[in-house]
Amino acid sequence: MRIELPSGTAAEVVHPSSGPAGRGLVVTPDVMGMRPLFDDLVARLAVETGWSVAAFELYPDREHLEVADRLAAASTLDDDRVLGDASAAADAIGANVVSILGFCMGGMYALKAVGSGRFERSCPFYGMVHVPEAWRGPGQGEPLDALATGDPASVLAVIGTADAWTPPDHVDDLEATGATVLRYEGADHGFVHDASRPAHRADDAADAWRRVLDWLAG
Repeated sequence: MRIELPSGTAAEVVHPSSGPAGRGLVVTPDVMGMRPLFDDLVARLAVETGWSVAAFELYPDREHLEVADRLAAASTLDDDRVLGDASAAADAIGANVVSILGFCMGGMYALKAVGSGRFERSCPFYGMVHVPEAWRGPGQGEPLDALATGDPASVLAVIGTADAWTPPDHVDDLEATGATVLRYEGADHGFVHDASRPAHRADDAADAWRRVLDWLAG
């Protein structure tokens, strides 16, 4: 079900067949934002977990932008707006306990969301630990600064060791905070959430999903 958050940002909300659930999950998309891939993922997660699940657009009113233009516009994103939408999506779910997960840029925001205290647990999939130089702007805070104001132990990060967006020293910085890191040897960026990508690794993706969902349910 498509809804509009108080900011005007579009979001997709799916409840399990039994109706709104006591546990919820917010999904923060990759840089390309809301599209059928994430509509399907939200629906699948609601069925598989029995939780209420929501996802929202990272670039509201700019959905037409192609990937290169979205990357170029990353410095214009504002943490207050994005994290405000994440919290609003959690409110829209109506669950007592809500966690968050995200992919790529959305994984970076899943890390930043820890500082809000709104989410029980956070699972960034190959989320940037430090804001890339080209993405830095007045509204972009550092993920580890946000993490320092929350509970790093609430983080389970999924990382591919061949991913240039999450170099080993950055991953070490994340782990040093007390976050838990799942490293997949030789996996590149985006190896879990989109089976159409050349980087996709079906066995590793299945393992990562199993471990993440078990941990979120714990």
